[in-house]
Amino acid sequence: MTANPPRRKTGGRQAQITVADIEREGLRLGLPNLTVNGVATALGVSPTALYRHVDGKLGLEELVGEAVLRELRIVDDPADGVQAHLLSFAEQIHDFVSAHPGLAAYMQGLFPRGEAGVRLQREAVEALGRRGYGPGAAVMLSGTVASLAINLCAAEERHRPYFEGSHRRELEKVYALLAADEVLAAAQAELPQISSEAYFRMVMTGCISGLVAAAAPGQPVGDILNELGFEASPR
Repeated sequence: MTANPPRRKTGGRQAQITVADIEREGLRLGLPNLTVNGVATALGVSPTALYRHVDGKLGLEELVGEAVLRELRIVDDPADGVQAHLLSFAEQIHDFVSAHPGLAAYMQGLFPRGEAGVRLQREAVEALGRRGYGPGAAVMLSGTVASLAINLCAAEERHRPYFEGSHRRELEKVYALLAADEVLAAAQAELPQISSEAYFRMVMTGCISGLVAAAAPGQPVGDILNELGFEASPR
Protein backbone atom coordinates (compact mmCIF):
# COMPACT_ATOMS: atom_id res chain seq x y z
CA MET A 1 0.00 0.00 0.00
CA THR A 2 1.40 3.42 -0.95
CA ALA A 3 1.53 5.93 1.92
CA ASN A 4 -0.38 9.15 1.45
CA PRO A 5 2.03 11.99 0.53
CA PRO A 6 2.37 14.83 3.05
CA ARG A 7 0.23 17.87 2.44
CA ARG A 8 2.22 20.90 1.29
CA LYS A 9 1.70 24.61 1.41
CA THR A 10 0.39 25.79 -1.95
CA GLY A 11 -0.17 29.24 -3.36
CA GLY A 12 1.11 30.91 -0.19
CA ARG A 13 -1.76 29.47 1.88
CA GLN A 14 -1.53 26.90 4.64
CA ALA A 15 -2.53 23.43 3.41
CA GLN A 16 -5.65 22.05 5.07
CA ILE A 17 -5.21 19.08 7.39
CA THR A 18 -7.63 16.95 9.36
CA VAL A 19 -7.50 15.07 12.65
CA ALA A 20 -7.25 11.88 10.60
CA ASP A 21 -4.11 13.24 8.91
CA ILE A 22 -2.54 14.03 12.28
CA GLU A 23 -3.45 10.62 13.67
CA ARG A 24 -2.02 8.84 10.63
CA GLU A 25 1.32 10.62 10.79
CA GLY A 26 1.45 10.30 14.57
CA LEU A 27 1.00 6.55 14.28
CA ARG A 28 3.69 6.41 11.63
CA LEU A 29 6.16 8.28 13.85
CA GLY A 30 5.22 6.22 16.91
CA LEU A 31 4.65 7.30 20.51
CA PRO A 32 8.37 7.38 21.50
CA ASN A 33 9.16 9.83 18.68
CA LEU A 34 5.96 11.84 18.82
CA THR A 35 6.30 15.64 18.76
CA VAL A 36 4.13 18.43 17.45
CA ASN A 37 6.98 19.65 15.25
CA GLY A 38 7.62 16.16 13.90
CA VAL A 39 4.02 15.60 12.87
CA ALA A 40 3.76 19.11 11.43
CA THR A 41 6.91 18.57 9.35
CA ALA A 42 5.61 15.23 8.09
CA LEU A 43 2.38 16.93 7.00
CA GLY A 44 4.15 19.90 5.45
CA VAL A 45 2.42 22.43 7.70
CA SER A 46 3.37 24.68 10.59
CA PRO A 47 2.91 23.53 14.23
CA THR A 48 0.19 26.19 14.53
CA ALA A 49 -1.93 24.19 12.10
CA LEU A 50 -1.85 21.22 14.48
CA TYR A 51 -2.89 23.33 17.46
CA ARG A 52 -6.19 23.99 15.69
CA HIS A 53 -6.97 20.28 16.09
CA VAL A 54 -5.05 19.03 19.16
CA ASP A 55 -4.24 20.59 22.51
CA GLY A 56 -0.44 20.60 22.28
CA LYS A 57 1.78 17.61 23.02
CA LEU A 58 -0.62 16.05 25.53
CA GLY A 59 -3.50 16.28 23.08
CA LEU A 60 -1.35 14.75 20.36
CA GLU A 61 -0.34 11.90 22.66
CA GLU A 62 -3.99 11.27 23.54
CA LEU A 63 -5.02 11.20 19.87
CA VAL A 64 -2.30 8.71 18.93
CA GLY A 65 -2.42 6.69 22.17
CA GLU A 66 -6.16 6.16 21.89
CA ALA A 67 -5.79 5.16 18.25
CA VAL A 68 -3.34 2.45 19.31
CA LEU A 69 -5.56 1.30 22.19
CA ARG A 70 -8.54 0.92 19.86
CA GLU A 71 -6.76 -2.14 18.46
CA LEU A 72 -6.48 -3.84 21.87
CA ARG A 73 -9.24 -6.40 22.32
CA ILE A 74 -9.12 -8.58 25.41
CA VAL A 75 -10.43 -12.08 24.75
CA ASP A 76 -12.41 -13.43 27.70
CA ASP A 77 -12.77 -17.20 27.84
CA PRO A 78 -15.96 -17.85 29.85
CA ALA A 79 -14.51 -21.18 30.98
CA ASP A 80 -11.73 -19.41 32.92
CA GLY A 81 -12.05 -19.01 36.66
CA VAL A 82 -11.14 -15.71 38.28
CA GLN A 83 -7.43 -16.39 38.64
CA ALA A 84 -7.02 -17.81 35.13
CA HIS A 85 -9.01 -14.91 33.70
CA LEU A 86 -6.89 -12.26 35.44
CA LEU A 87 -3.66 -13.95 34.36
CA SER A 88 -4.88 -14.11 30.76
CA PHE A 89 -5.96 -10.45 31.03
CA ALA A 90 -2.46 -9.49 32.23
CA GLU A 91 -0.70 -11.52 29.53
CA GLN A 92 -2.82 -10.04 26.75
CA ILE A 93 -2.03 -6.53 27.99
CA HIS A 94 1.66 -7.46 28.21
CA ASP A 95 1.80 -8.83 24.67
CA PHE A 96 0.00 -5.86 23.15
CA VAL A 97 1.87 -3.16 25.08
CA SER A 98 5.23 -4.83 24.43
CA ALA A 99 4.49 -4.77 20.70
CA HIS A 100 3.79 -1.00 20.77
CA PRO A 101 6.78 1.01 22.08
CA GLY A 102 5.77 4.02 24.14
CA LEU A 103 2.31 2.70 24.97
CA ALA A 104 3.31 1.64 28.50
CA ALA A 105 4.40 5.18 29.32
CA TYR A 106 1.17 6.54 27.84
CA MET A 107 -0.94 4.20 29.97
CA GLN A 108 1.08 4.98 33.11
CA GLY A 109 -0.18 8.55 32.96
CA LEU A 110 -3.81 9.54 33.42
CA PHE A 111 -6.02 6.60 32.50
CA PRO A 112 -8.45 6.41 30.89
CA ARG A 113 -7.82 9.47 28.73
CA GLY A 114 -10.27 8.68 25.95
CA GLU A 115 -12.99 6.40 24.67
CA ALA A 116 -10.67 3.47 23.96
CA GLY A 117 -9.41 3.48 27.54
CA VAL A 118 -12.95 3.75 28.92
CA ARG A 119 -14.01 0.77 26.80
CA LEU A 120 -11.12 -1.36 28.07
CA GLN A 121 -11.88 -0.51 31.69
CA ARG A 122 -15.61 -1.11 31.28
CA GLU A 123 -15.04 -4.48 29.59
CA ALA A 124 -12.68 -5.53 32.39
CA VAL A 125 -15.35 -4.68 34.97
CA GLU A 126 -18.00 -6.54 32.99
CA ALA A 127 -15.79 -9.64 32.71
CA LEU A 128 -15.34 -9.79 36.49
CA GLY A 129 -19.03 -8.99 36.96
CA ARG A 130 -19.80 -12.22 35.10
CA ARG A 131 -17.69 -13.94 37.75
CA GLY A 132 -19.66 -12.50 40.67
CA TYR A 133 -17.83 -9.26 41.49
CA GLY A 134 -19.49 -5.92 42.09
CA PRO A 135 -18.31 -2.89 40.09
CA GLY A 136 -16.08 -1.47 42.82
CA ALA A 137 -14.32 -4.75 43.52
CA ALA A 138 -13.97 -5.38 39.78
CA VAL A 139 -12.34 -1.98 39.22
CA MET A 140 -9.93 -2.60 42.10
CA LEU A 141 -8.95 -6.09 40.91
CA SER A 142 -8.65 -5.37 37.19
CA GLY A 143 -7.01 -1.99 37.78
CA THR A 144 -4.38 -3.45 40.11
CA VAL A 145 -3.55 -6.27 37.70
CA ALA A 146 -3.44 -3.93 34.69
CA SER A 147 -1.26 -1.40 36.50
CA LEU A 148 1.28 -4.03 37.52
CA ALA A 149 1.32 -5.52 34.01
CA ILE A 150 1.86 -2.11 32.41
CA ASN A 151 4.58 -1.15 34.91
CA LEU A 152 6.44 -4.39 34.21
CA CYS A 153 6.16 -3.73 30.47
CA ALA A 154 7.60 -0.25 30.97
CA ALA A 155 10.51 -1.70 32.94
CA GLU A 156 11.16 -4.27 30.19
CA GLU A 157 11.17 -1.48 27.59
CA ARG A 158 13.73 0.50 29.61
CA HIS A 159 15.93 -2.56 30.15
CA ARG A 160 15.80 -3.84 26.57
CA PRO A 161 18.77 -1.80 25.26
CA TYR A 162 21.01 -3.37 27.91
CA PHE A 163 20.18 -6.87 26.72
CA GLU A 164 20.00 -6.24 22.98
CA GLY A 165 23.47 -4.82 22.50
CA SER A 166 23.33 -1.03 22.48
CA HIS A 167 24.22 -0.79 26.19
CA ARG A 168 25.67 -4.26 26.65
CA ARG A 169 28.83 -2.90 28.29
CA GLU A 170 26.79 -1.53 31.18
CA LEU A 171 25.18 -4.93 31.69
CA GLU A 172 28.61 -6.55 31.84
CA LYS A 173 29.52 -4.12 34.64
CA VAL A 174 26.52 -5.30 36.63
CA TYR A 175 27.53 -8.94 36.20
CA ALA A 176 31.06 -8.09 37.34
CA LEU A 177 29.78 -6.31 40.46
CA LEU A 178 27.60 -9.29 41.39
CA ALA A 179 30.42 -11.78 40.78
CA ALA A 180 32.75 -9.78 43.03
CA ASP A 181 30.40 -10.01 46.02
CA GLU A 182 30.59 -13.39 47.76
CA VAL A 183 27.00 -13.43 49.03
CA LEU A 184 25.42 -12.14 45.82
CA ALA A 185 27.55 -14.39 43.63
CA ALA A 186 26.37 -17.44 45.60
CA ALA A 187 22.76 -16.29 45.29
CA GLN A 188 23.09 -15.81 41.54
CA ALA A 189 24.59 -19.28 41.19
CA GLU A 190 21.43 -20.82 42.68
CA LEU A 191 19.08 -19.04 40.29
CA PRO A 192 18.24 -20.33 36.81
CA GLN A 193 18.17 -18.07 33.77
CA ILE A 194 14.66 -16.63 33.62
CA SER A 195 13.29 -14.98 30.50
CA SER A 196 11.38 -11.73 30.77
CA GLU A 197 8.20 -13.55 29.72
CA ALA A 198 8.62 -16.19 32.44
CA TYR A 199 9.44 -13.54 35.04
CA PHE A 200 6.32 -11.59 34.08
CA ARG A 201 4.15 -14.66 34.49
CA MET A 202 5.72 -15.48 37.87
CA VAL A 203 5.17 -11.99 39.27
CA MET A 204 1.63 -11.73 37.94
CA THR A 205 0.73 -15.19 39.26
CA GLY A 206 1.91 -14.24 42.75
CA CYS A 207 0.06 -10.92 42.70
CA ILE A 208 -3.15 -12.40 41.34
CA SER A 209 -3.08 -15.31 43.80
CA GLY A 210 -2.89 -12.87 46.70
CA LEU A 211 -5.64 -10.64 45.34
CA VAL A 212 -8.03 -13.50 44.66
CA ALA A 213 -7.38 -15.00 48.12
CA ALA A 214 -8.44 -11.70 49.67
CA ALA A 215 -11.30 -10.95 47.29
CA ALA A 216 -14.05 -13.54 47.10
CA PRO A 217 -16.82 -12.95 44.54
CA GLY A 218 -19.66 -10.97 46.08
CA GLN A 219 -17.50 -9.66 48.93
CA PRO A 220 -17.98 -5.93 49.63
CA VAL A 221 -15.14 -3.85 48.27
CA GLY A 222 -14.53 -2.31 51.70
CA ASP A 223 -13.92 -5.75 53.21
CA ILE A 224 -11.54 -6.63 50.36
CA LEU A 225 -9.54 -3.44 50.88
CA ASN A 226 -9.33 -4.07 54.62
CA GLU A 227 -8.15 -7.62 53.98
CA LEU A 228 -5.39 -6.21 51.79
CA GLY A 229 -4.22 -3.84 54.54
CA PHE A 230 -5.89 -0.63 53.40
CA GLU A 231 -6.13 2.07 56.04
CA ALA A 232 -8.28 5.08 55.28
CA SER A 233 -6.53 8.39 55.73
CA PRO A 234 -8.07 10.63 58.41
CA ARG A 235 -9.99 13.53 56.95
